[in-house]
Amino acid sequence: MGLKSDRWIREMALKHRMIEPFEESQVRPGVISYGLSSYGYDIRVADEFKVFTDVYSTIVDPKNFDPRSFVDVRGEVCVIPPNSFALARSVEYFRIPRNVLVVCVGKSTYARCGIIVNVTPLEPEWEGYLTLEISNTTPLPAKIYAYEGIAQVLFFEADEVCERSYKERGGRYQNQQGITIPQVR
Repeated sequence: MGLKSDRWIREMALKHRMIEPFEESQVRPGVISYGLSSYGYDIRVADEFKVFTDVYSTIVDPKNFDPRSFVDVRGEVCVIPPNSFALARSVEYFRIPRNVLVVCVGKSTYARCGIIVNVTPLEPEWEGYLTLEISNTTPLPAKIYAYEGIAQVLFFEADEVCERSYKERGGRYQNQQGITIPQVR
């Protein structure tokens, strides 16, 4: 399994629509960078957020998730309360090839501010907008900037094609169009 380069990512994005919209180089001046890097792609966060709240004193239960656990926020900036959490979505839409697994890691600019971004792996033939999990680990409010870089995705090509892809297994997060809350079927 090999890590894929900028050349491969560009070709897959332009010829096979793996990433849309696609920025062919790093966009940096005045923003948290996004776009194609040497061995990855820095994704952006959209202007839609779901910030955790305790207003309704709900219990966070992944098997029976109460949507009242969130407050919807839309705007150029989202402030995540101290020691709290938000969901967001990527600006980019992904179509993952059958022989590829994608891993997402946070960007250093946010990590150095105590903001951790987590995204579970993008499995073979998964398609959709990424739901981003953003944790503010600090005792202070933290700003997230919409339409700027939030995380980097790394593409790994397998030595052989998998027997069953995420799409064929009927994955519950296939074709996500917006922020998707936890689901158990």
